[in-house]
Amino acid sequence: MKKDKKSNIELTKKNTINLALWTIAWVLTMAISTFGPLLLWEGNSLLTALAILLTLLVGIGMIFANIRHLNGLDELQRKIQLEAMGIALGLAVVVGLAYSSLDQTNLISYDAEISHLVILIGITYLAAVLIGNSRYR
Repeated sequence: MKKDKKSNIELTKKNTINLALWTIAWVLTMAISTFGPLLLWEGNSLLTALAILLTLLVGIGMIFANIRHLNGLDELQRKIQLEAMGIALGLAVVVGLAYSSLDQTNLISYDAEISHLVILIGITYLAAVLIGNSRYR
């Protein structure tokens, strides 16, 4: 029993590191595809398209790493993660569509930016994981 628990902890650690590496790679490719056309290759459409394609491919790798991570967790941690993801997704859809409607109807004086929604999703997910962990302890 102890060996099985230890191997599960090692697998979780390995999957977490793998997910972190994929996430870092995705963030880096995202930065390159965003700032490259402005700072590195001054609007070259081919390089920009290749950078965006690379970001997309690395993002798909990150999604698969996240699936492996979730599948390697114990039942309680998986439940906490999935609840947090569900809350973040639901909030993103509801608030995102309302935010877009505010922009389309000119009820806000600025353009609705996806970065605002991404920040909301990240904060919501983090808070939901922390609350979930404290609730089940």
